[in-house]
Amino acid sequence: MADTKREIERKYESDDSGLPDLTGVAGVESVVDKGVAHLDATYYDTPDERLAASAITLRRRTGGSDEGWHLKFPVAPGVRDEIQAPLSDTVPRSLAGLVRSRVREAELLPVVRLRSDRDVRDLVDAGGRLLAEVSVDAVRAERLTGDGGSAQWTELEVELADGGDPAFLDKVDKRLRKAGVRPSASASKLARALAETAPKKKRKKKQQAQQPVTAGDHVLAYVREQRDAIVELDPAVRQDVYDSVHRMRVATRRMRSAFRSYGKVLDRTVTDPIGDELKWLAGELGVDRDAEVLTERLAAALDELPRTLLSGPIRTRLRTWMNARRGGSRRRLTGVLDSKRYLTLLDSLDALVDDPPLLEAAAGKPEKVIAKAVRKDFGKLSALVEQALGLEPGHDRDLALHEARKKAKRTRYSAEAAAPALGSPATALTKSMKSLQNLLGDHQDSVMTRQTLRELSAVAHAAGESSFTYGVLYGREEARAAADEAQLPGAWQEVKDGMQV
Repeated sequence: MADTKREIERKYESDDSGLPDLTGVAGVESVVDKGVAHLDATYYDTPDERLAASAITLRRRTGGSDEGWHLKFPVAPGVRDEIQAPLSDTVPRSLAGLVRSRVREAELLPVVRLRSDRDVRDLVDAGGRLLAEVSVDAVRAERLTGDGGSAQWTELEVELADGGDPAFLDKVDKRLRKAGVRPSASASKLARALAETAPKKKRKKKQQAQQPVTAGDHVLAYVREQRDAIVELDPAVRQDVYDSVHRMRVATRRMRSAFRSYGKVLDRTVTDPIGDELKWLAGELGVDRDAEVLTERLAAALDELPRTLLSGPIRTRLRTWMNARRGGSRRRLTGVLDSKRYLTLLDSLDALVDDPPLLEAAAGKPEKVIAKAVRKDFGKLSALVEQALGLEPGHDRDLALHEARKKAKRTRYSAEAAAPALGSPATALTKSMKSLQNLLGDHQDSVMTRQTLRELSAVAHAAGESSFTYGVLYGREEARAAADEAQLPGAWQEVKDGMQV
């Protein structure tokens, strides 16, 4: 099982390559010489360096106190999450899976070898507690792909101790700058090695991202953002990081919504098949989600009940119901993310953003083309809400409100995509749609909860258990749904009054 740690560090360059005296840094009682470590690291990537393009590093390193395999994902400038695995001859499967969304079917090969002589100092406080590790690294880089060269340099690195206060690095930074040390121009050793050992003909200047101008530019920027979110959330989903599954599912929904809302911009004969695959992925991601939501809702409702209203083994019955509906597991979901179908979907998304199927309207002005699409979605939502409000409470109204909820979500996403082009009117609409969606979502959750309570009550009754508490909960859910329905006319009127797109 791979271990994960948060790495917070800063890199520096110095003309004299020496380490300034750091005993004057506030909080530092002493600087402890830990000696020189000899590190030998081989970095792996695809032949076209897909990991490096995402600022991800995968290396096999010997020497030092943490030899083994290290996989690092960027979190923020100077902050990375490092996943470690024991030393082995080949890339560990656990790490290879975490870069699958970037690598796809490509082979991971050694691309660069870095050998470093690391002179280490520990900065400790008066109690002997480690504050940070400072090192002077003499680095020798060698490109292993056969078409590059070598390079060498010296750099300073300051890494915050586990659980340390990041503000301490500011104090060290101030002292280093006073001594003439400057921040490194490279984000990592690998980035510098790749740049300095690449054949001259392959060295490229970083291109500046162009600002969206046309309607097509804005829609593609939104679609690209969702593609990136899916790819970047893949490792978190595999590691079962909190809320990662939900966030990836939302990204698939946002993209599908953009395809439908902006069908005058992107050719739907191309996007519809991709949308079908996104729907499949969202379904796989949501196998357990609906049951989990209902279980959480019922558990919270039980916690609110006085003990005098609790009758029978209702909590046990709820756990049994939940376990019976668990169709997914981490292993099953990992299988989905490793599947040919999923990897093909990622390739399709790449092809879409690289060579988009733009229609004539894509060249139009955003304030005209995009605004028209948002108004169209809003008009459809309006018809559904008005229809639902005209029905008597009951099954038909529940269905109508559920359809309105789905359309509110789509309108929210289309307004969200429009915000960079249309500004505050689209931002305001996004906010109001979220509120409306939450209201309608609570109503739908109540509908599903009451259905579940009927099922649980019937099973409990058949087993000779009391169904009293199920009836109490059912009545409370009815009252909650009625309150949502009573609130809807006023909430909808506010939405209409605030619509400015």
